[in-house]
Amino acid sequence: MDTEMMTYMLPWLLEALSLFFIYWFKRSRGNVSFFKFPMMYVEELEEKNSLLDLPDLALDSILKKLSPADLSRMSGVCTTLRDMCTSDHLWERHMQKKWGGLIRSFTYRDLQWNIDSRKKHLHIEAPKKNRLAALFLGSKLDRRAKMSSTLPVDSVMSLYLSLETGKFWFPAQVFNRENGHAGFVLSCYDAELSYDRHWVNFRARFSFNGKPTMEHGIDWNRIRAPAVECGPHTLYPSDCLDDLKPGDHIEIQWKRKRGYPYGWWYGVVGHLEPVKRCQIYCQCLRSDRVKLEFKQYELGSQWRETSIWRKNHDETGDEVNGYYGGIRKIYDKYEVSRWQQHWPAETV
Repeated sequence: MDTEMMTYMLPWLLEALSLFFIYWFKRSRGNVSFFKFPMMYVEELEEKNSLLDLPDLALDSILKKLSPADLSRMSGVCTTLRDMCTSDHLWERHMQKKWGGLIRSFTYRDLQWNIDSRKKHLHIEAPKKNRLAALFLGSKLDRRAKMSSTLPVDSVMSLYLSLETGKFWFPAQVFNRENGHAGFVLSCYDAELSYDRHWVNFRARFSFNGKPTMEHGIDWNRIRAPAVECGPHTLYPSDCLDDLKPGDHIEIQWKRKRGYPYGWWYGVVGHLEPVKRCQIYCQCLRSDRVKLEFKQYELGSQWRETSIWRKNHDETGDEVNGYYGGIRKIYDKYEVSRWQQHWPAETV
């Protein structure tokens, strides 16, 4: 398919380039202004094949290879290309490639509530005259009219552009908030994020003790999509307690005081008895108690370990040590590696 398409397009491309260089040569000698390109060259080209004369399948294959920026530019050329370049199936590929690992838990309807009400539609405009585009697109290019279209806010392209330009704040979670402050080491907190394409990172809005806080300059490796559909003020229903055994990796909800939002904290299941004794005959899995260890903290720290009831675990804790909530067992090695890449250089 690619060989046939290139064979079909090569003579047309060479001829278009030849005409372009003739025009450029004449312009450089001062014989013609940039805006008075002799119509004989345009008319001669219009009699030849146009990009839009390609079969739909071939043209679609070309458009699939364009970047999001190029697709956006191409959509402003003419109505035919506008309809093709804004179609969902082209943008779903770009959406999945860049945002697929992060945007999971909300639908396109959320976009309508987050984009400013005065900008419910994005407008794509093409120039009144684009003679350079006419050289390469041929007779089907309407060079007279100024074209504008309304892009539905629930289209994939609209969502992509809103994410890319930072207009859309979306829910996600941030590892080691406040740039790795010691009080948040190996934690992950819910936030609303907005992309900053200039710095290629994110800014986040947190809710803390009823007061919003902001953090800037958050890199891609410090964010993730929420692992479960459970808000920061909701106790997660633990469904893995009967299976927890020493060595298992877990996340547990924890908050400093009542009324604060939960964050997720990384830990491992430890042995209830000294390791040497458990190596001979470990009874930890049969015990009603489960020991959790947070090895990012020094031995003797009040945050180093805690224990919970296996059968009837609920929120437990106090105003001194904080409150522990639901537990989630981590089965995926990739998830474990993401936590461990944030491991501090020294224990806290």
